[in-house]
Amino acid sequence: MKVLLVCYDLKAPHRNYAGLYKELEKAWAWWHYLGSCWLIRTKLSPEQWFKNLSPHMDQNDFMLVIEVKRDYHGWLPKKAWKWINENLQ
Repeated sequence: MKVLLVCYDLKAPHRNYAGLYKELEKAWAWWHYLGSCWLIRTKLSPEQWFKNLSPHMDQNDFMLVIEVKRDYHGWLPKKAWKWINENLQ
């Protein structure tokens, strides 16, 4: 399994994005602490995830899906680092 970072910029204030969030929650494991970023543990590729998520987005929205490797840094709560360290093996 791999961990992917999904980041988005949702630009349609009146659009219902519930389907997008439900699709992200289908990941084998996920972590969502930052407002527009999710870490998801999955067997699927970034391209497959983008194809699954894009129908739930507006044409003016932006999204980035990339694989996360072991070299990472940041300022997050301990529970976030716990999830990251447990899922990035």
